[in-house]
Amino acid sequence: MDSKSSKIGRRFEGKVAIVTASTQGIGFSIAQRLALEGASVVISSRRQGKRRKGTVPVSCEEEMSQDLETFKEQSLRFERNVDEAVKKLKQQGIEVLGVVCHVSNAQQRKSLVEQTVQRNVDEAVKKLKQQGIEVLGVVCHVSNAQQRKSLVEQTVQDASPHLTKGSSIVFISSLSAYQPPSSMAMYGVTKTALLGLTKALATEMAPHTRVNCVAPGTVPTHFASFITENDTIRNAIEEKTLLKRLGTPEDMAAATAFLASDEASYITGETIVVAGGMSSRL
Repeated sequence: MDSKSSKIGRRFEGKVAIVTASTQGIGFSIAQRLALEGASVVISSRRQGKRRKGTVPVSCEEEMSQDLETFKEQSLRFERNVDEAVKKLKQQGIEVLGVVCHVSNAQQRKSLVEQTVQRNVDEAVKKLKQQGIEVLGVVCHVSNAQQRKSLVEQTVQDASPHLTKGSSIVFISSLSAYQPPSSMAMYGVTKTALLGLTKALATEMAPHTRVNCVAPGTVPTHFASFITENDTIRNAIEEKTLLKRLGTPEDMAAATAFLASDEASYITGETIVVAGGMSSRL
């Protein structure tokens, strides 16, 4: 464990976290952060193993960026799948469950929740047996950008029967939600929809479950590499921030962990923009 990790608290001991679309980038860092803070983490993505050579992914990001060939090539080259992400976390001493889940597939969503529940029932049974107590143990990428909002709602609906009092949902939107770029208009608009969904679900799920959102600025992930690897564009973006730098996946993970924690117990229906001071008004 590095010095930075040793300074992280244990706010999620005894808690369970499902992190969808979490085998790379911001999602991966969120899963890592929650696990380091003691959560029992389940990660998911659309793929279990390596892609067959020559196949091309069809994700919402690619649908919305069909004119960005560089992005497609880099997404194919750098994609991390469930198995690779689980292996990397285990190398850091972090035990997670990896589940394949394409959230447009109702059965896979159901399986994601069921495997999460069963894993944590099994863990609880094991701990009780260690104490001499015998018990019987009985709880993501979207292919079509226009379906993103409804599939997010469906995923929440599948998990909601298992959410206990004090639970928390955190969506990941984007600074693009506030001013969708013309080159990725559909992406920006779906992220804008998440801002409204956060407000609506916060009202619907109160008072027992809080619902919040994080809107990251530009972060040098594989998804944004066609921007951040261009020095001219990168420098221009950095100059627009008050802090004169791009964000990191760890910055977004820290904000997400705060909103998910009891330290944010009186915050719901809100979106925190983590963009180094860049303008964020609709």
